[in-house]
Amino acid sequence: MATTSTTGSTLLQPLSNAVQLPIDQVNFVVCQLFALLAAIWFRTYLRSSKTSSFIRHVVATLLGLYLALFCFGWYALHFLVQSGISYCIMIIIGVENMHKYCFVFALGYLTVCQITRVYIFDYGQYSADFSGPMMIITQKITSLAYEIHDGMFRKDEELTSSQRGLAVRRMPSLLEYLSYNCNFMGILAGPLCSYRDYITFIEGRAHHRAPPGASGKEDMPCERAEPSPNVAVIQKLLVCGLSLFFHLTISKTLPVEYNIDEHFQATASWPTKVVYLYVSLLAARPKYYFAWTLADAINNAAGFGFRGYDENGTARWDLISNLRIQQIEMSTSFKMFLDNWNIQTALWLKRVCYERASVSPTIQTFILSAIWHGVYPGYYLTFLTGVVMTLAARAMRSNFRHYFIEPPQLKLLYDVLTWVVTQIAISYTVVPFVLLSVNPSLAFYSSWYYCLHIAGILVLLLPVKKTQRGKTPHENVQLSRSKQCDERENSLGQNSFSTTNNVCNQNQEIAFRHSSLKQ
Repeated sequence: MATTSTTGSTLLQPLSNAVQLPIDQVNFVVCQLFALLAAIWFRTYLRSSKTSSFIRHVVATLLGLYLALFCFGWYALHFLVQSGISYCIMIIIGVENMHKYCFVFALGYLTVCQITRVYIFDYGQYSADFSGPMMIITQKITSLAYEIHDGMFRKDEELTSSQRGLAVRRMPSLLEYLSYNCNFMGILAGPLCSYRDYITFIEGRAHHRAPPGASGKEDMPCERAEPSPNVAVIQKLLVCGLSLFFHLTISKTLPVEYNIDEHFQATASWPTKVVYLYVSLLAARPKYYFAWTLADAINNAAGFGFRGYDENGTARWDLISNLRIQQIEMSTSFKMFLDNWNIQTALWLKRVCYERASVSPTIQTFILSAIWHGVYPGYYLTFLTGVVMTLAARAMRSNFRHYFIEPPQLKLLYDVLTWVVTQIAISYTVVPFVLLSVNPSLAFYSSWYYCLHIAGILVLLLPVKKTQRGKTPHENVQLSRSKQCDERENSLGQNSFSTTNNVCNQNQEIAFRHSSLKQ
């Protein structure tokens, strides 16, 4: 029987007992399903063409705070305290320096909450907790602070095209600010969105805006019927259903912890260990697929997440999508996996840290990512291992991939081999992220004799093949792809919703994590 205590409502305790799940996890899922129904109601009866922005902000905020109180009880006050103090900092400090103070305060407050949760509450508890939503709110607070600084203090010529597109030109009201941070669509599981995209949605301009010019000036309206998200929502709910089914059935029968079971380590053959490592980590992913895809569906159901039309005139609803499952499971490189996993967090790291760091941007970005994720030692072991794996994968690709382009049969063989290696390396890397503690994580790596760490370091000793102008083949491909994306973006015209989160920009912005490691 599920007897786990909760800081939130106990109204659903009978359901928790019936399904044998912790009460806080049940609260989370039920609240998200309620948010889905509320999103449909919000889009149907409070659409922007019939309702003022003020009413839409008020309703979105109140519903969000109610869901937070139901899930987390009085701990939900942390959301208001963090947001409220950050807003005061913005008003009092001024646009010149408030982004720095907001960044330090929001991240510091989050860290204190994470420390208390880990060392006061149950260490290693996987159930929902209040620090999860605070991670998203921290992203929103810091993103908005930098966007206001860019729009109200810095000159346009000092900004990148991405920064100009995201810049906020006036100080948000308190209601707009709370609505952005605590709206019911994203308060429990996000994902992160830019302030301009959110305000555009609330004001009902998302479906009839043309792309902004290079100057970042206001977009010119173009006549567009409001597209329906129904098909996208249904598709994402089907993915949620399958993900939840796999999580509740297969995931429990293939625990990651079994990789360090003494009997398993003593009796299993190496092929068995490799296969079980991959399968157990594969089974651990559906819970993320479920949570992130459901969050995306909720936003879409409310009418948020539209990203223009494709070349066939079909509406695209992946503006704030956080993952691409097919690309994740078929990844043939570390970069491909990371490009399609937790997309919005990758963009946040780039926007608030990497492109603004004057010294060692890679190191600063890594430190920020580690601090934001939490205080479990396993997170840091995963990040450190990931750096080695990413660098090694790039070195291998730069030195050998060009030998396997032709003929197609050889390219197919290369893809199969790189898929196998990538999936094993990813699984090996993220085991500490699941195990959380130092001793179990080191026990796992010791049982594998740190073989992939050693192999990665040896690969890094190889000289990287250079091409014209001193760039690696990978860098040349990146430049070519970036140019193609720019051309494609310019050709979209009025068929694309104004946002920096189009396909090309997502690919370019996420790629910073990998290209930056060359420094």
